[in-house]
Amino acid sequence: MKLGVHVSQFTWPGGPATMASDLTRIATATDELGFDKLSVMDHVWQILHLGPPEHDMLEAYTTLGYLAARTSRVKLLAWVTAVVYRDPGLLAKAVTTLDVLSEGRAYLGIGAAWNEPEAKGLGLFFPPLAERYERLEETLQIMMEMWSDRDAAYHGQHYTLERTLNSPQALSSPHPPILIGGGGEKKTLRLVAKYAQACNLFASPDLGHKLDVLRAHCEDVGRDYDEIEKTVMGPLDPGADGSGVGDLIDSMRGMADLGITHYHGTVPNVVAIKPLEILAEQVMPVVADL
Repeated sequence: MKLGVHVSQFTWPGGPATMASDLTRIATATDELGFDKLSVMDHVWQILHLGPPEHDMLEAYTTLGYLAARTSRVKLLAWVTAVVYRDPGLLAKAVTTLDVLSEGRAYLGIGAAWNEPEAKGLGLFFPPLAERYERLEETLQIMMEMWSDRDAAYHGQHYTLERTLNSPQALSSPHPPILIGGGGEKKTLRLVAKYAQACNLFASPDLGHKLDVLRAHCEDVGRDYDEIEKTVMGPLDPGADGSGVGDLIDSMRGMADLGITHYHGTVPNVVAIKPLEILAEQVMPVVADL
């Protein structure tokens, strides 16, 4: 099992004046300590279970471009992109640009979006849920077209592109991996089976059931279930002195038994760097063999 770090808060002691240097230290440590992925949220306001909306929040793809210049190995992505915040053609260009400038380290993390207050607050497009899912599938189709050797037109129910030209093309082959976030059994996991290289689920009691649903969708669409990277988002807290390491490893061991290969999470007090060092020294070597 591999570990990844999710940066979900930017309200740090130094405030905006030291935000760039703080983020650089986190990125450098994540890169050098051997974490597999580094992600940020695609939100424009802080989400309520992490803090009030007034807390600091950086725009995702600008931040990822900055992280690309500060790292050399770790894979980079938005966990996950809100599909309706950017038109598909522009999103394809953003992810492709990230892939080229990071020398092939970009993922496309994407989902149907959910945070209506921030969208309405800043005037972002936010249609009803059923339409967002329709737009999600069309966006995935457009991505595949733009990452192909074609530049044909695309005509969907919601999007029309007269020419899907994408130059330069991504360095990742055959394209940046696609991670679809969410555990919706009828729509989301079916889209994973049809289009994605990775899924993202949560560390919950129904995890095994969700994987069974994904396996059934793969069988239905003729996809090899084993091709899909199974990731879980959950707490990544080793404790200030390493006291939480044992419980964390036990939890990951149970998930590995279900077939999870990547564990991704927010690290408390990540700006202090020490928790990252504890994870790299005490957790990563153990779970690498799971």
